Amino acid sequence: MSHRSHLFSLRPGHALVEACLRTPYGRRQLLSDVLAGITVGIIAIPLAMALAIASGVAPQYGLYTAVIGGFVIALTGGSRLSISGPTAAFVVILYPIAQSYGLGGLLLATLMAGGLLVLMALLRLGRLVEYIPEPVILGFTGGIAVVIAGLQLKDFFGLATQDLPEAFFPRMAALAQALPELHWPSLLVAGVTLVIMLLWPRLKTGVPPHLPAVLLASLLAVLLNQQGFGIDTISSRFSYLLPDGTSGAGIPPVLPAFIWPWQQPGPDGHPVGVSVQLLQDLLPAAFAIAMLGAIESLLCAVVLDGMTGKKHSANSELLGQGIGNLIAPFFGGIPATAAIARSAANFRAGAVSPVAAMVHALIVLAGLVLLAGLLAYLPMPAMAALLLVVAWNMSEAPKAVHLFKTAPKGDLLVFLTCFLLTIAFDMVIAITAGMLMAMVLFVKNIADMTRIVDISRHERMVPTPLPADWAVYKINGPLFFAAADKVFSELSLLAREYRGVVLYMDAVPVLDAGGLLALHRFIDDCRTLGAEVVIADLQFQPLKTLARAGMAPVANQLSFYGTLREALDYVQRPRPVSRSA
Repeated sequence: MSHRSHLFSLRPGHALVEACLRTPYGRRQLLSDVLAGITVGIIAIPLAMALAIASGVAPQYGLYTAVIGGFVIALTGGSRLSISGPTAAFVVILYPIAQSYGLGGLLLATLMAGGLLVLMALLRLGRLVEYIPEPVILGFTGGIAVVIAGLQLKDFFGLATQDLPEAFFPRMAALAQALPELHWPSLLVAGVTLVIMLLWPRLKTGVPPHLPAVLLASLLAVLLNQQGFGIDTISSRFSYLLPDGTSGAGIPPVLPAFIWPWQQPGPDGHPVGVSVQLLQDLLPAAFAIAMLGAIESLLCAVVLDGMTGKKHSANSELLGQGIGNLIAPFFGGIPATAAIARSAANFRAGAVSPVAAMVHALIVLAGLVLLAGLLAYLPMPAMAALLLVVAWNMSEAPKAVHLFKTAPKGDLLVFLTCFLLTIAFDMVIAITAGMLMAMVLFVKNIADMTRIVDISRHERMVPTPLPADWAVYKINGPLFFAAADKVFSELSLLAREYRGVVLYMDAVPVLDAGGLLALHRFIDDCRTLGAEVVIADLQFQPLKTLARAGMAPVANQLSFYGTLREALDYVQRPRPVSRSA
């Protein structure tokens, strides 16, 4: 593969082919992948459950996502070590969908998002993530982290408040009012979980901190519940009913079953069905899921490229993400994308190919079938504490602090806009506003770079004195819609003092339609004033633009020369001194 082909390549299973078929892959590599997959699979089980709960659905659907989505995306994607499954970034999008349209609506939105991701791959849009400015990414990820943290406070403090507002600020106000009635045993379990997760990494054991944290918190919750303190657990919060009529508390210990997404329950408990109106209602959410999935999966792939020195195929990764999200909803899977933290853990565990991600999915499946009874004891406050840490990690607070210390004011404005709009409204509005603001600021900065300099008396550039009624102006920077009008308006004022002006344009790389119109106006103004215009040293793009526009020399009004020296020779020729009105 050439050094640039990864930017444009598109094929199913790109990463698997590159890692296992085009490079040596034997028993040693397989063993490394199996061990890494077991490690990440153990990490993923409680995370998948917690993220499903935070998204407004039962915990088993997070496990289904890690199993089906994680396996299919690894099989068909373009990044060697990415681990896909439910992620924290999706929570702020999925929770409102689940509340308004139920599980069935959420799965339909996932299916639509998968189709959009496949379309993005076929259109070769994988490189577009490069054009999203850092302040926009930091702004919406920071805002998402705040919203996720806000969603966990109810379970963290064990509050009994029901029917909380969906909007962030009214929700925080309602939680603040209920805070005096906090449930101290739940807070104790959550606090122990949080403390262990923060302190455990200092022991440098190599064991992920959330595993001992969740285990000890579960033991503490069992002891407290035996004393009658009533701490919510997976089994007390969730129940299931199997097709054969079997019911139980917690998670069903069965394999994911094939069910049409539209036959899954809506908010009223009945099958959501499918209609044109429902699909129209879900389309904005599906677009948001697809965009966020593309951004997060490609950012994860870029991070892994930096760790491994390999190159991912952006379009193939989008294709794999799309296929995974097309298949997973038929087995109860909610949106999946690459998870940076789990993918980094996969690399550190020694993975060398997508086989590790497939093993991770099988480990999650084994946990679902074999450990469902034990997983039912997981306390909800511990899940909330776990997600608080996940939210903090995804906020990338150190990067945001560094941005505040070093970035220009415009970048800070973009960051704050995305951050606040994500919290107050949603990610789509935030990214749209942030991108528009970033583009406007970029255009302004580029326009400010375009300037004119009077070089009439510059001895090196104009070695021979000019006639008294002539001037030479050097234009530096692109002449496009945001800069050209200002530049040529200023030149029109300066031209009033002279019989002729030379425009030295060797530093003008671009002349667009707006610049061409402004140049036309300037030439017309000079013709009215009786001033001659000489244009020297055009670069290729401006020259091509003028040729396409049919702009040609006019005797004693407009002329073109290949170099400044030739233009100056023309100016210094003897000519009549009269100047027409």
